Amino acid sequence: MATTAVKAKTGSMKAQHIVSRVLIYALLIIVAALMLIPFLWMLSASFKMNKDVFTFPIEWIPSNPRPQNYVDIWTKIPLLTFIKNTAFLTIVVTILQVLTSSFAAYAFAKLNFKGKNVLFLGYIATIAVPWQAYMVPQFMMMRSWHLNNTHLAIICLQAFSAFGVFMMKQFYEGVPTELCEAARIDGLSEYGIYARIMLPLSLPAVSTLVIFTFVNTWNDFLGPLIYLTKTELKTIQIGLRMFISQYSAEYGLIMAASVIALIPVLIVFLSLQKYFVQGVASSGLKG
Repeated sequence: MATTAVKAKTGSMKAQHIVSRVLIYALLIIVAALMLIPFLWMLSASFKMNKDVFTFPIEWIPSNPRPQNYVDIWTKIPLLTFIKNTAFLTIVVTILQVLTSSFAAYAFAKLNFKGKNVLFLGYIATIAVPWQAYMVPQFMMMRSWHLNNTHLAIICLQAFSAFGVFMMKQFYEGVPTELCEAARIDGLSEYGIYARIMLPLSLPAVSTLVIFTFVNTWNDFLGPLIYLTKTELKTIQIGLRMFISQYSAEYGLIMAASVIALIPVLIVFLSLQKYFVQGVASSGLKG
């Protein structure tokens, strides 16, 4: 009797566990579907004529698709120029942030020097200060250096990231210190330890930082809006805003341009998603 009761209780617990997992997965699927609906609607609308974009009920698969929208958008505005400018700024800023963040994080995580904790705390505290609080002094500083209306102003302001330093430091602290000490005994310099040991081991964290930096820089609107006024210097987000102000009724073209602007972000995320999950998990843990 006791054995039968135990088996019945175990079976009941397994059934409850299965039901709870099914409910959790069902909830996650519903939430994911709700998040994807706007993007699916945008993709569908990009193949429609203007009069068909807001028809109800929504025609998810257009009966008369208009792929010409993806051709016309390149002639309505200098979209290729905007994409080139955005790609240049995004790639340069991403490379610089990865280098500066990983290098500073190595010093904070594995080196001992006077005032390290105070300096790190002061640097990380800047995360709590919103950019809108100091964007005017920054603009005045860039203007005094004659860098306004240049891409260099955006690069200088975004080449460093306190969040990137914090995330990389958390990952580096999970690397055994004995590994660095053994490398020093073998005669490897601190630069060599960083380049040949720490950086290769931090691929998950670097991939996570690349995704965050790439997405933030590619989608940045306020920075280019403040510093870039010439058309030939503007980024894709400013270009889309300019197109909307000029062709406010061309909804099909607006959606086509939005889809084009989204493609590079999707490519980068899908390429690095495997390392992204590892980086998010490991950057919050200490070995």
